[in-house]
Amino acid sequence: MVTLNLDKVFNPKSVAIIGASDEEGSIGYSIVKNLTQRGYAGKVYLVNAHKPEILGVKAFQTIEQIPEHVDLAVIAMPAKTVPDIVEQCGRVSVKGAIIVSTGFKDASADSNALKEQILEARKKYGIRIIGPNCIGVICPRINLNATFLDKMPKPGKVAFITQSGALGSAILDWAIHKNIGFSNFISVGSMIDVDFGDLIDYFGTDPQTRSILLYMENLTEARKFMSAARHFARTKPIIVVKAGKFSESAKTAVTHIGSLSTEDAIYEAAFKRAGIVRVEEIEDLFNTAEVLENQPLPKGPSIAIITNAGSLGIMATDALIAKGGRLANLSKKTIEALNGVLPPSWSKSNPLDILGDADAERYRTALEACLNDENVDGILIIFTQQSMAEPIEIAKNIVELVKSKTYQNKTILTNFMGYGAVQEANRVLNENNIPTYSTPEHAIKAYMYMYQYKRNLELIYETPEELPVDAAPPKRPILNILRSAAVENRELLTDVEAKRILEYYNFPVVKTAVAANADEAVAFAKQIGYPVVLKILSPAIIYKTDADSVILDINSDAEVRQAFELLMQRAKVSNEKANIIGVTVQPMIRHRGYEVIIGGKKDPTFGSAILFGMGGVGAELFKDYSIGLPPLNTTLIRRMLEETKVYQLLRGYRNIPPANLKLLEEVLLRFSQLLIDFPQIREIDLNPLLISEKEASVLDARIAIDKEAVFRKFEPHEHLVISPYPKKYETLWTLRNGQEVLLRPIKPEDEPLWLEMFQSFSEESIRYRFFQVIKDTPHEVRVRYCNIDYDREIAIVAELTEEGGRRILGVARLSIEPDGKNGELAFIVSDKWQGLGLGTKMVDYVLEIAKEMGVETVYAIMLPDNKRALSLTQKMGFNLEYLKDGTVKGVLNLKEETAKYGEPALQQPDATEEQAPVPSKETGRAQQTEVSLLKEGVST
Repeated sequence: MVTLNLDKVFNPKSVAIIGASDEEGSIGYSIVKNLTQRGYAGKVYLVNAHKPEILGVKAFQTIEQIPEHVDLAVIAMPAKTVPDIVEQCGRVSVKGAIIVSTGFKDASADSNALKEQILEARKKYGIRIIGPNCIGVICPRINLNATFLDKMPKPGKVAFITQSGALGSAILDWAIHKNIGFSNFISVGSMIDVDFGDLIDYFGTDPQTRSILLYMENLTEARKFMSAARHFARTKPIIVVKAGKFSESAKTAVTHIGSLSTEDAIYEAAFKRAGIVRVEEIEDLFNTAEVLENQPLPKGPSIAIITNAGSLGIMATDALIAKGGRLANLSKKTIEALNGVLPPSWSKSNPLDILGDADAERYRTALEACLNDENVDGILIIFTQQSMAEPIEIAKNIVELVKSKTYQNKTILTNFMGYGAVQEANRVLNENNIPTYSTPEHAIKAYMYMYQYKRNLELIYETPEELPVDAAPPKRPILNILRSAAVENRELLTDVEAKRILEYYNFPVVKTAVAANADEAVAFAKQIGYPVVLKILSPAIIYKTDADSVILDINSDAEVRQAFELLMQRAKVSNEKANIIGVTVQPMIRHRGYEVIIGGKKDPTFGSAILFGMGGVGAELFKDYSIGLPPLNTTLIRRMLEETKVYQLLRGYRNIPPANLKLLEEVLLRFSQLLIDFPQIREIDLNPLLISEKEASVLDARIAIDKEAVFRKFEPHEHLVISPYPKKYETLWTLRNGQEVLLRPIKPEDEPLWLEMFQSFSEESIRYRFFQVIKDTPHEVRVRYCNIDYDREIAIVAELTEEGGRRILGVARLSIEPDGKNGELAFIVSDKWQGLGLGTKMVDYVLEIAKEMGVETVYAIMLPDNKRALSLTQKMGFNLEYLKDGTVKGVLNLKEETAKYGEPALQQPDATEEQAPVPSKETGRAQQTEVSLLKEGVST
């Protein structure tokens, strides 16, 4: 459903207030005043069962008595009456409702029953509901104030969505005082229906909204949220304040990962993965939105600080280092140039202290030098009012330089402190879209949020390397291990069981034998070869080191027997009721290396999450780790590694060679696949994983299972918030010339192959596909084509493997709209491979997948001279319509087709080959976005 009928909430032509009142101070009275006296041009109807007239306006007893159609109902009635009211709204085809009523927030049986009744009516009639327990909605552009607050901000380009009504009220006051405008203000309340994901999808396509700001306390539909955010973060900044950083949930953990991966850390990882900027304070939301709209993204974290007050330069530097930035290392050329024009006593380094008597010309000289320095990514200009100061002239010089085309690639922030002329200088800067801040710290914070946003986008745009890892082990033996533990009422697998599972995925597991007595321990030790390690084996003893249940470097039979007896004694002391299975015998690993931890945890909101960090006994002490969400690829893995301090060690330290990072990446890829395949795993950690220059070894492993989940059936990947590569859609097919191709979904790693295919297209093929002749595509566009969200897009490529390597011959793509019911088709085949039935087969296959995904209608836009595409789509059952803009739109109603004919037989390819549907003025937003991206960076 997603954005279906949300226009009726945010752009209604008519509104009914159910619970309208003429009693001053009541919620119903406030809403009536706001909707009738704020300039809203739509029709407003009042509903009150007991009064025929309110404030001189006729009132109806029920919404069903209103003689004309109503788009939006604002409900301010007691909670127990709301389900019946929503039902009445549905019967008269009201498609939008805002429930400001309270009484739904608790988890009582009565409250839950009311919510269920409301949801039943919503589902029956397709009503979209904001709330309950909310303030409502304000749309300044149309003077719609559907809240009980007497506040109307000016129109702007920011959509503000808040989960807290009280905070929302305060934000409105603050925004009005600061003269900040909104495209929309939404208080979501309990989110019984419309949630963050729906609203991101809606405002992501709203031309009046340039950025989306969120105040969040929790998420209800994390997968929907992630899909929407990942889709729009490329084009519209999404900025969030997330409250509730601390949680007590880690206390129940049975592994290291459980205690390390806090709820907030997983939220942080999710925001990064989606390209969302997370800020600390409410004011940061608006500061960051302003600077992202008005300044280019910084190329890096290196800032030059220009100041006429040394102390403020130091404060700015402290803030910069604390936030993870760094001072730009000014080039020798810059220093020499400044030495020639600045007083001898200037700082001669960064920060550039150009002294208290600095005039406008001195500021101009310093700024121009920094703008020309390639080592400088961004510039903060600090000014304090002193005797020789010329704040307005300085501001005008900044504007002149920054507006010059030569210097438009660097981020410029300012902090002018003082009153009088300083305020006028700030006005000059603001009017020219140069952000101003009240303190150096606020400016630095804004810059680092910009850099964080850029880094998050790079994570989306970077093409991962393809590693030779294809972890597809047999699942049944692993399930049998999990089932055996669940039958025995164990949530924690033994060390041996855990390692057996890892072996199926080809993890480098240390050879382990289980000995029930001393004689068996000796026999296994001889077989493995001395020296060996003995560890106690008991489900009740989780942290063996803490229980002193590990003995290292055992070199003889006698030492094995002695160690066995000692471990038995220690185990009884540690836990006298523990079930002691025996001991494990392992080879003593002597090679030097680094101890790291790799862990996984099933989070209640975001599903499976992965942790990497410093391992061994210091894992919980140092808490040096990063978190990611599966599925992982090499780009995501490298970012996880780089975010830890142990990464610097892994690159080599003193006389210890660097670790084999490629091997570590392979291990993490296998680990990601394990979590994808088994939602029954609640927690898992490999600690330590010993990684060296040449090899890796899993020395210890723990797996805790969700016992109830072991025996239930899972929907595919329901435990993940990001859909993994849908391998089930891989299939072999033979071209008419006898060559076999692999039809499969596109992958991020395909960018080089996609580019090679694009470069093989003729100008005619490109014109048919993109509606213009394009000579090149920028990296960002190629990534957009290859790195897709499999929940809302499917692109099937035809891959041919020859002696010269692999190549992609063509692509058929379906971009599914947020409602999940409609999709836009586009397809192209490389010129050399046309006429072999490939295009027909790919389109046919994509339509099959579309039906499986629940898509009801597929459309394609084509040029009228693209005869092959027109013929193919007609043959597939599309109805063609010639549009006013000179293009042809083909529409295929899959739902009607299935209802009328049942499941159709697969379309057989024939000699008719096609070329791409193309975008037009009336095309869907997928191709509109596609064309706009191309225009940003292509040469024609």
